[in-house]
Amino acid sequence: MPEPAPAPETPQFETAEYQGVTTPDWCRTCKQTVVGTYYRVKGEMACASCAEVAKGKAPAGSHGAFARAVVFGGFAAVAGLVLYAAVAIITGWMIGYVSLAVGFIIGKAMMMGSRGLGGRRYQITALALTYAAVSLAAIPIALSDYIGNDTSPQSAQVQQQASPESAPAADQGEQQMTLAKATGSLLLFGLASPFLSLADPVHGFIGLIILFVGLQIAWKITAGSEVPEVEGPYNV
Repeated sequence: MPEPAPAPETPQFETAEYQGVTTPDWCRTCKQTVVGTYYRVKGEMACASCAEVAKGKAPAGSHGAFARAVVFGGFAAVAGLVLYAAVAIITGWMIGYVSLAVGFIIGKAMMMGSRGLGGRRYQITALALTYAAVSLAAIPIALSDYIGNDTSPQSAQVQQQASPESAPAADQGEQQMTLAKATGSLLLFGLASPFLSLADPVHGFIGLIILFVGLQIAWKITAGSEVPEVEGPYNV
């Protein structure tokens, strides 16, 4: 009598079974196969020895990274100044929310230049560039108003700073104000413009708050770290 055929095996749904050959894990720094445990350096898999190297020292060329960040941030600050002034001149309104865009642009540009590195010196530089871009935008805005025969308080202040006739009577016989002195006076006016705007308390105070938020955006974006972030160990 023939034996009955064996019953088919019941499928196992609780335990996953994988077939085929698995791809070995490898360190993205030294390109060696990782066995046992691994780390992550800036999100990339790394072996224990490469992770220790990353923990023990700042990345090579960190000074060069900071220099690149300053250059990128400087160009972004000029672009932010032009953006802020253009919006005000074209619309005729001092739209303080542009400060937020300026802080964002400068922060992102600096991180692009440093290739993701950040830290306290990056943050301080980002604050200085953001404040300078927003405050100095008052100079082209006021000059535009003055050329258009506007009698706004800012244009009157620029005229007083740049005009030789504003010198005291005792100095009328002396030479006119030099270009360097005029430029310095305009720069001082521009840097002080966020606080000079408090002549209109409501709008001036709101503008300062928005500028502070823009500075915070630049500060947070450039926080980063001077050394790569190392996570782990994890089991392979």
